[in-house]
Amino acid sequence: MTGEPLRIGVLGAARIAELSIVGPARAGGHRLVAVAARDHVRATAFAQQHGVERVVGSYAELVADPEVEVVYNPLANGLHGPWNLAALAAGKHVLTEKPSASNAEEAAEVHEAVTKAGTVFMEGFHYLFHPVTRRLHELLERGELGELRHVETVMAMPAPSDSDPRWSFPLAGGALMDVGCYALHAQRMLAPWAGGAPRLVAARGGEHPGAPGVDEWLDADLEFPNGATGNARCHMAHDELQFSCRIVGSQGEATAVNFVQPHVDDRVVVCTAAGERTEELGRRSSYTYQLDAFAAHLRAGAPLALDAGDALTTMRLIDDCYRAAGFPVRPRTDPPTTV
Repeated sequence: MTGEPLRIGVLGAARIAELSIVGPARAGGHRLVAVAARDHVRATAFAQQHGVERVVGSYAELVADPEVEVVYNPLANGLHGPWNLAALAAGKHVLTEKPSASNAEEAAEVHEAVTKAGTVFMEGFHYLFHPVTRRLHELLERGELGELRHVETVMAMPAPSDSDPRWSFPLAGGALMDVGCYALHAQRMLAPWAGGAPRLVAARGGEHPGAPGVDEWLDADLEFPNGATGNARCHMAHDELQFSCRIVGSQGEATAVNFVQPHVDDRVVVCTAAGERTEELGRRSSYTYQLDAFAAHLRAGAPLALDAGDALTTMRLIDDCYRAAGFPVRPRTDPPTTV
């Protein structure tokens, strides 16, 4: 760890928090100083189970807490924007789960708020910090795959229950918001080897039964300035889980079998004229690499690959995909009445 431990406050008692913030904080020697949840009993159980120092009475109380330095936001999608804005207004650094906002208009407000606050904001695309993704980029940088020609990203998973907030239009649900944002972001991160950022060519999708306006699946076709093509696919009611990234170059290809969960499967399969090989890049959690990078930036000024500008660019692409596929962009959730 570099410098003093981060003092982290956790909004909600989400299931993902054990993997996404509790384990990484413990590994990095950081403090979980407070947690707040709608259900105080649940928040208390979360604190006891995960070693959080204290429970506070509300989200507003947490973002205003002077001891909280970093607000971690894993709430439902529609609550990301409002509480990110509230935390920034309180002068906090923010590590938010993706997507950072409900739509591009809200993401633009977050970007403006970050500039005003002068604090650090990062959307949690944790995969980017893991050696699996770094290796894909290295293969392009070193020229082993030749020139980038095509990329396929697939984010597919079995369906959550129909009562899950990820199927809620008012809470900014949908396959693209929940998992497809990874597929789009991974393609955007290939811009250095493709002559620039990709543009949307076309998109199509299907609605989840009983959830008007909510996409069960969505496919997007992209094109890069150098002529390379991309296909980003997401499905939130698939028969199996598949989180893969396949990069095709003029001299070979490489596939990360599970680029979003390398702690489960850390394989990168490389195929060139020299043959096929499988590299195993380590199963240390990508969330741990992410928090390490966030802390190194705050404590030592190390570069950080993600910021509010990147989050805004991703959200604009998400909105474009929804419009092209015939879906409405996600609505905003009313902001908190008190901070």
